[in-house]
Formats: sequence, structure tokens, C-alpha cells
Amino acid sequence: MTTLFKSTEARPMPGRSTGPMAWLRANLFSSLGNSLMSFVLLALGLWVVLASMDWAVLSAVFAANLQACNDMRGAGACWGVITEKGRLIVMGRYPEVEHWRPVIATALMLGVVVISCMPRFWNKTLPLVWAAMLAVYFLLMKGGYFGLTDVDTDQWGGLPLTVMLTVISMVLAFPLAIFVALGRRSNMPAIRTLCTLYVELIRGVPLITVLFMASFMLPLFMPEGVKIVVLVRVVVGISLFSAAYMAEVVRGGLQALPKGQTEAAATLGLSYWQTQRMIVLPQALATVVPSIMNTFIGLFKDTSLVTIVSLYELTGALGLALNSDADWRPFKIEAYLFITFIYFAFCFAMSRYSLWIEERTAVS
Repeated sequence: MTTLFKSTEARPMPGRSTGPMAWLRANLFSSLGNSLMSFVLLALGLWVVLASMDWAVLSAVFAANLQACNDMRGAGACWGVITEKGRLIVMGRYPEVEHWRPVIATALMLGVVVISCMPRFWNKTLPLVWAAMLAVYFLLMKGGYFGLTDVDTDQWGGLPLTVMLTVISMVLAFPLAIFVALGRRSNMPAIRTLCTLYVELIRGVPLITVLFMASFMLPLFMPEGVKIVVLVRVVVGISLFSAAYMAEVVRGGLQALPKGQTEAAATLGLSYWQTQRMIVLPQALATVVPSIMNTFIGLFKDTSLVTIVSLYELTGALGLALNSDADWRPFKIEAYLFITFIYFAFCFAMSRYSLWIEERTAVS
């Protein structure tokens, strides 16, 4: 029996799966309902932008002219408050003539954080880079050597203090959280109980209580003549608080790992720490990357609470700048929008890095 084959017409080329049009089609206009909802939301967003454009731009005052700002109050924004008080908001009470020091120190710290996020720099020299950076950072901020004016830690503030508290607390809290998470899954009852008590105790109180205890109660228990600066006590308190929450996140990742992974490692003759370092932790941490980054973002914003112990970070410096000058106080909305943009920029950068890590680890 002879089979006849007939040629068919070529099928049309499939649509592109990448690019702006493909993204719009997949995310905003994939169906009739999604298309209608997208048009409604886009129209609403456009209306909000156009309605606020007059207040934010067209009728706004950008110069530090108090009279012009008062004349346009209620009709236009007074961005002149940023021009007038921006330096105090960003730098806090740090001496104005020495502002170049926190600028360089903060740029150096952020630069090391950025290169630490790149896998190509993950080698044995990275801890040395961190040690050198911290030495230079505190030398610039504190001074007292090489002709630099000594600046007490109580005068540190603004964005440099916010960045420093966040970065150092992250560095201290992350390894502590891993050890606590491993301790909670330990077969040793004493270690497991100790780690559980630590987590439950810290999570049972708000951060403001931890800061209060570290700043006002801890000195009462110190030996006579021993004094720890409030900045160190605050860093330790924030680190312990963040580590407790992060430990539960890491523990969730450890519990999600199949038991067969550790059994296979035991079969290969790996020790406990070899198993954790090479098999368990890489997979567990990759699973909980979004939750870890969420903890980091929360930590960055929680630094605003240190104002209660007279450390004026970004939010506290804003209050200090406006409360000390009644003339510019009515324009606090513009000042808060200014620091809102700063917080958003840092938090958005951390969230994008989290997504990049998820793509690299094929976890989504």
C-alpha cells in the first residue's frame, strides 16, 4: 500500500517571547479582563500624576526662599526646605566643616557592600577588604588620628548612621542567625533549649524595648568604671533582634530540605560541618532568599527607632532639622517625601538584588 505525503503550508512565525511588547502582552493584556483592568489602572495612575504635577512641579518653589514658600503654601510644594535643610537631614549633627569625612566613609562602605554582592569577588581576600574598610570607616568618622578632628559618636547621624547601623547589623546578624537555626535543630537538648529561649525571648518583645534595655538598663549591670558607648550598645541590640527573626527564616529553609540530602552526605563520610557547609546551607539559604532579603529591608527601616536613644539617623535628623526652626516646620511634607525617596531607593535596590539571586539559584 502506497502512502502519499502532501506538503502543508508553513506555519506563521510565533510571536516574540521577549521584549517590551511581549512583557505587556503577558502581564497586562493577556486576556480581555486583564486588559480592561490594566486600562483602568493606567488611566487612574495618569490622572494622579497629572493632578499632582501642578503641586509638585508647576507651582513648586525650588529655591530656599521662605517668603516665596509661604506665599505658595497649599498651592505648590516648597522644595526649598530640602535646599535649606538638606545637609542637616542627610548628615545629622556631624560638624559641617567635616562633612567630607562621612561622605567618603559612607561611599566606601556602600562600595564594599556592592562588590560583596558580586560572585566574582567571593574569595579569601574579601574578609580582608571588609576589615580594611571598617578600619578606614571608623577612622574617618571618629577621627582623633592623622590630624582628623575627634567627633564623638553621639554626633553621628543622618544617612551615614543609617547605612552604618544597617550594614554592620546585617554582617553580625546573618552568621549568628545561621548558628541559632542550626542550634534549634540540634540533637543536643541544652543547645536546642538555649537557642529556642533566645529566639522566643527576642521575638516576644518589640525592637524599641531591646533598644531601651541596651541603652538605659545595660549600663546599670556593668561593673563600676566600665562604660560602653551607646552606639555599640545599639548595634548589638539591633543585631541580636534581627538574628532572632532571621534564624527562624533559615530554620524554615533547613526544614524544607529533604532528609535524604543529609543521609547521602553521611553515606559519603562527610562530617557534620562539611555537610552543613557544602550541602545543606547552600540549598536551604537559596530557598529562603526572599525572606532573608525581607528581613534585611525591615532592618534598614527599623533603624529609625534609634532616635529614642538620642541617635539621630535619617528620620531623626529630619525631625531635628525642622523642630529647631519653626519657620521651615510647616513644610515637613516635602522633607518627608525627600527621605521617603532615599528609603525607597535603598529598599528597591535590595529587592532587585534578591530577584537576581533567585534567578541565579533557579528558585522562583
